Amino acid sequence: MNSSAPSLGSPSLCLQPLWDHLLGLEDWIRSPFFPVSFSLGVYLAFCLPYVAMDFLAPRVVALQRYKIQAQNHPSVKMMANCLVQTLYNHLIFIFPLSVGHWYWRPMDLPLAAPELPRTVLDILACLLLFDFQYFVWHLLHHKVPWLYRTFHKAHHKYTATFALTTEHSGAWETLSLGFFAAVNPVILGCHPLCSFLFFTVNIWLSVEDHSGYDLPWSTHRLVPFGLYGGAPHHDLHHMKFKANYAPYFTHWDRLLGTFATLRAKST
Repeated sequence: MNSSAPSLGSPSLCLQPLWDHLLGLEDWIRSPFFPVSFSLGVYLAFCLPYVAMDFLAPRVVALQRYKIQAQNHPSVKMMANCLVQTLYNHLIFIFPLSVGHWYWRPMDLPLAAPELPRTVLDILACLLLFDFQYFVWHLLHHKVPWLYRTFHKAHHKYTATFALTTEHSGAWETLSLGFFAAVNPVILGCHPLCSFLFFTVNIWLSVEDHSGYDLPWSTHRLVPFGLYGGAPHHDLHHMKFKANYAPYFTHWDRLLGTFATLRAKST
């Protein structure tokens, strides 16, 4: 472990208590079980509130007003199918890769936490890079019929999204997009804490994108000038198939003419 520690008054000190707590779990974090348990646990935790809303929405009028496709409600069978697919991908594909990574590239955990401003910028940089990678990947998998039929079609099984559809995909899609998310903090030289926070934010935004709800506190309502698309942006992609390829931000779709809104469905 790196022996360097933050000096008194360092901006890293605001994150140091959190990082010290995580260092207390060092053996677990370094184990091959951590990546799978972390990603699956965070994903299911973020899905849970939306799953509860999906059960309540057909009977609670106040929730129906926030549902993007109010006429469509996922059944228990549909949710179970998505959950089984997610568990299968994690067990059969992600866990063996985690073991390989644990063996060949052990994680380095420095003593010092990162500075908060640098952490925020690094997370934003990782999100923007992932957004670009996903946009290119996604566009190719829609424009090349073989790629769509072979790899991406499974994710489009449901034209009305709900939270558990987020990871309803085949092995290639799960692993390739997971690779982008995992390699970006390495490319950008991020601190491990920044990586954990980016993974958490990335999972949350992806779940929110597929939630099927446009809530008053949704992320796209907090980002000005329509720079972030959010759930309405991605839900429309599942309805139309030929628009809104970027997962989060809207600039690539606007620049390349693939941007659409619910009020401009002719795009």
